Amino acid sequence: MRYIQLKKVLCFLIIAFSPTIILAQVVRKIDVNGIVRSAEGKPVTGATLVSEKDSISTTTDATGKFSLNVPVDSKLSINATGYNTKSVVVTPQSNEISLVLDKDQSVQVAFKKVQERDLLGDVSYVNIPEILAKNYTTYSLDGLQAFVGGFNGNIWGSGGYLVLVDGIPRDATSILPVEIEQVSFLKGVAAVALYGSRAAKGVIYITSKKGVVQKQQISTRIDAGINLVKRFPKYLGSAEYMHYYNQARANDGLSPSYSDETIYNYSSGSNPYRYANVDYYSSDYLKDFATRYDANVEIKGGNKRAQYYTVVNFSNTGDLLNFGEAKNNNTNRFNVRGNVDLKINDNISATIGTNAIYYNGRGVNTNYWGSAATTRPNRFTPLLPIDMIEESDDASQAMVNNSNYVIDGKYLLGGTQLDLNNSFAAIYAGGYSTYTNRQFQFNTGVDAKLNSLLDGLSFHTDFAVDYETSYNQAYNNTYAVYEAAWNTYAGFDQITSLTKFGDDAKSGVQNISNSAYKQTIAFSGQFDYVKKMDGGHNFSAMLIANGYQQSLSEVYHRVSNANLGLNLSYNYAGKFYAEFNEALVHSAKFAEGERLATSPTLSFGWRISEENFLKNWSALDNLKLTVSAGILNSDLDVSNYYLYQSIYTQTEGAWFSWRDGSLNRSTDSRRGENLELSYVTRNEFNAGIEASFLKKLITFNGTFFVNKIKGNPIQASVLYPNYFTTGFPNTSFIPYINYNNDERIGFDFNVRVNKRVGQVDLALGITGNYYDTKAAKRAEQFEDDYQNRQGKPLDALWGLKNEGFFMDELDIANHASQTFGQVKPGDIKYTDQNGDGVINSQDEVYLGKAGWSGAPFTGGLNFTAKWKSLTFFALATAQFGAYGMKNNSYYWIDGEDKYSVMVRNSWTVENQATATYPRLTTNTSDNNYRSSDFWIYSTNRVDLANIQISYDFPKKMIQNSFINELGVYINGSNLLTISPEREFMELNIGGTPQTRFFNLGVKALF
Repeated sequence: MRYIQLKKVLCFLIIAFSPTIILAQVVRKIDVNGIVRSAEGKPVTGATLVSEKDSISTTTDATGKFSLNVPVDSKLSINATGYNTKSVVVTPQSNEISLVLDKDQSVQVAFKKVQERDLLGDVSYVNIPEILAKNYTTYSLDGLQAFVGGFNGNIWGSGGYLVLVDGIPRDATSILPVEIEQVSFLKGVAAVALYGSRAAKGVIYITSKKGVVQKQQISTRIDAGINLVKRFPKYLGSAEYMHYYNQARANDGLSPSYSDETIYNYSSGSNPYRYANVDYYSSDYLKDFATRYDANVEIKGGNKRAQYYTVVNFSNTGDLLNFGEAKNNNTNRFNVRGNVDLKINDNISATIGTNAIYYNGRGVNTNYWGSAATTRPNRFTPLLPIDMIEESDDASQAMVNNSNYVIDGKYLLGGTQLDLNNSFAAIYAGGYSTYTNRQFQFNTGVDAKLNSLLDGLSFHTDFAVDYETSYNQAYNNTYAVYEAAWNTYAGFDQITSLTKFGDDAKSGVQNISNSAYKQTIAFSGQFDYVKKMDGGHNFSAMLIANGYQQSLSEVYHRVSNANLGLNLSYNYAGKFYAEFNEALVHSAKFAEGERLATSPTLSFGWRISEENFLKNWSALDNLKLTVSAGILNSDLDVSNYYLYQSIYTQTEGAWFSWRDGSLNRSTDSRRGENLELSYVTRNEFNAGIEASFLKKLITFNGTFFVNKIKGNPIQASVLYPNYFTTGFPNTSFIPYINYNNDERIGFDFNVRVNKRVGQVDLALGITGNYYDTKAAKRAEQFEDDYQNRQGKPLDALWGLKNEGFFMDELDIANHASQTFGQVKPGDIKYTDQNGDGVINSQDEVYLGKAGWSGAPFTGGLNFTAKWKSLTFFALATAQFGAYGMKNNSYYWIDGEDKYSVMVRNSWTVENQATATYPRLTTNTSDNNYRSSDFWIYSTNRVDLANIQISYDFPKKMIQNSFINELGVYINGSNLLTISPEREFMELNIGGTPQTRFFNLGVKALF
């Protein structure tokens, strides 16, 4: 009986609680522990794991490990920057799981994304988040030559590449590294053809970050750093300057300007107010360092319908100047960027991107660094002490009382009648100015699947409007400066009287100047067709309309680019590739009938590692060969609009007239007509190789290229009769024609080695880029063949060859006559190249490559060592093979110039055997200061560009906090230059000094 009752009770309880039991079974959870690794076996840090049933999420720690409690049978979605999304179903046996993520090797190319394995050789890319995780930087393209072969400030030696941010022509400075997902370098003709004329010198495509399907994630980064000056120019003090100035006068046969007593007084330093010895680079005027602060917050997340990304950034940079109004010098930059991706329905999606940049800079109304390079140390005293004015000098005391600018209650502004507006007085009393720049960028796009019309067909369109405006706003005060007369009759120095120059005045008026604006409107629309067929045949096509216009202040004609494009691509099983691009370009720079041109390119690829004779070679992971060829038409090197038209101008005061009633005017022809003036063409062939070995232990890619730029427009007088041009009146009937040809040949490469040694992950990347240029065709008529530019490098340095210094008058008399002004002993002696007994411009010869578009060889190295939570990173860059000319005011000194330390070993009769610098002169020295190999120097250098040490706190230390990740790092930039000309290369003459940057940063993920 009891058994029956107990059974009834149990049945009742089962029936009553069966829903709960069933529900408990449904929501039964288990603890899942595991690790996420890449295909190379490296831990993937910061990967987000989301349970689709209950949205529970976590992220992997520095070792790639994770732990979370989720329902059985739920699907885990794993997302990580730079990797393909992966999903896994949780089973009762999923207590310990190991997940391998394949890298998301999707690369942005012209109007589409392709997998890295399908690139055809003339494209390189970097994923910026991977770099930024170990290398803090503030400029979007900073140091990328150490990661990408073929880029060193230009692409394959051609300047003027096109920068696209999310497909829109924008400045590279408009986006910060923290906002960037990827940077693609489109180098060859096939890679850039679809962008039309403006892309003929390469494209850098910057892709901003987007939202992802995940729980909202907030990351922040705060940095604080200092800029330390690398090197200041060295100039002579007042006494030493006077000594060498007297030497210069002696060389000119003149008497000394400064007595020994005067030189002694200036050298003693007993009264720097009376005997000025101004050092612009002293701690009296400069800070030990300038600060920089940077902070940003990123927010991203989303679901299947909408994903969002936004970033807010603020930075502040201080100044080195440390007196007067300059103490307040600083620059501030604030920007907000937002990207939203929407899935409207199964067939239509849209994207919206906005960016606003607010830039403000405060400065002074003078060029301090320019003055530092030109103003002699003894010119004037910056400040005159009031307490040194003779008490009985009532007139001077009245000037003090009436002055609006008594500095620190103790000084008047110094100056002379020749130095009314000196930099010191301007900084103390001249007011200040602010630079304001505002940029607003908006772009939107729509994608529509058109499978109902044709399977695999879709349509995409983008539209963008950018607006930038800037102006200077200044308070320009006038001020008086004072020159002192001194006496010592009381036994010490006193100011006897003051001479006032100028007047004090504060108008309170804001002066607006340098107003400028730039507006960009861009549009593109394209039909895409993708078809995958049985047997591994893959076909795709794009039909594109693309264009943009930029309006610039004070420029009448808008900058325009418009073209139609066609892309046809074929891929057989990732083994054989073929691609055809055709662009129909338009330019208003040419006459009707010459404004349209076609730019066809053709590319082939062969993954040879898939062939049977290599497929089983275990050491080879991948080997692909590519070739591309094509012709691009461009108007980039056509300097202006309407060059095809003839031009006539009217000149006042002419001696004859072509018009009645205007006897004081003439009408002159300045250019002839050529209605056939047309595009410059880039004809190119390039071949690439891509390989990896030993399970991606070593990866390599490189490209060889040869291109010819044909038809650069010139006005060539040597091609026309001499009566086509006259000097008086100034007249020319010579038209612009397509004539000059240029050639470039070179190669680039990128080698990467990844190796795990014990618990340390090592990675080494080496890049390089070499190219040679040649002026293949020129219109020239030199008497001597050695002066022909044709056949020489495009950036050739030309000048005279020197034979040392003239020793005496006999040496001058026995040498060829030099025609560059008066020559004396101690001047530079030049080689008579053609033996005509005269040294003139006909004796200039080729001296070397100038490297204006980059040194012939440039390269970079990046090294990473990671042990547990500690990461060491180093980046170096190098350049070799180019030369420069020491032709700035630090080296070319004559007349009343400021003297640098270069003059210390200037030529005199006594030291003529060891002198390294020409004789000094108070006159002009046209003979010495001209392009010659005396002033040439090698620009070879290796720069240690950056070192960073990062530490990521272990997950266990922060697991009970609201912080998911926390890391700190220290880094230094521009640390070291190794070069035979290091001192010269580290100097900025007349500008802000170069600095080393040291930074401390903190980053966190919430």
